[in-house]
Amino acid sequence: MDGQRRIAGSMKKRAAKTGLLAIGDNLRLRIAVRAGGVLFLGASILHGAVYGGHLDYPGSPFVKMPGKIASFVGLAADDVRISGLVHHEPEQVLSEIGLKLGGSLLGFDAKKAREKLRSLDWVASVEIQREFPNRIEITLVEREPYAVWQINGEYKVIGRDGVPMSGLSLAMLSQLPLVTGVGANTAAFDYVNEMSAMPELMMRVHAASRVGERRWNLYLDNGVKIALPETGISAALQKVAELDASQGILSKGIRGLDFRRSGTLVVELAEAQIVEAGKTPKVVTR
Repeated sequence: MDGQRRIAGSMKKRAAKTGLLAIGDNLRLRIAVRAGGVLFLGASILHGAVYGGHLDYPGSPFVKMPGKIASFVGLAADDVRISGLVHHEPEQVLSEIGLKLGGSLLGFDAKKAREKLRSLDWVASVEIQREFPNRIEITLVEREPYAVWQINGEYKVIGRDGVPMSGLSLAMLSQLPLVTGVGANTAAFDYVNEMSAMPELMMRVHAASRVGERRWNLYLDNGVKIALPETGISAALQKVAELDASQGILSKGIRGLDFRRSGTLVVELAEAQIVEAGKTPKVVTR
């Protein structure tokens, strides 16, 4: 009987102990769940306040809070590397994707950032790689500035395709050819191609004006105007080069050369003279 009482008593003690452990486990679980809920709610409120712009007013002590928190957990943008820039600054790239050095990388989406940069008119291609926890690699290829287009009193840098490019300094690109008029942007590539064969003449062209979206007028640095034909531009330019090499025609005070009439070159002096094709024009200075 004593042995049975002892066994029974031992079983009761174990049952009581097991019950206490179960109650303790349940209590800890409830505390953990509630604490997690409080933390989640607090994080949600903080996220909404920060990204809703409620804490970034001038003088706010919370302006750099996201970056500080991210830095504490190793998720700050401390290592951002940008390669391939020629005419733009790294700050422009970071601004476009909403990233600041030392700022938070929480919520940063490399795919969305890449699509944002690809949509810019001066970006030809871009790749973005994120290496956790805090390294961002951005490799860019800029579109090549090809010419400056003047239209409606505005100057725009354009690429080979004639599409304007923003964010470029005209002062830095003053060596680019200047084309003016409606349609000059889309015709600039062919024009520059033709002129490239005459580098000395090209250097003297101050501006090329598109006329009726069909042909070009060239304005030289000394005020001489060359009216090119709709077709046969290469032959006309070659003729100008020959006359200048043999007679220095561009330096004799003429007002212009007109190639618009097929087979005829008009040399504009004080009085226009018509010269038949194949004959060397006699240039008279007054």
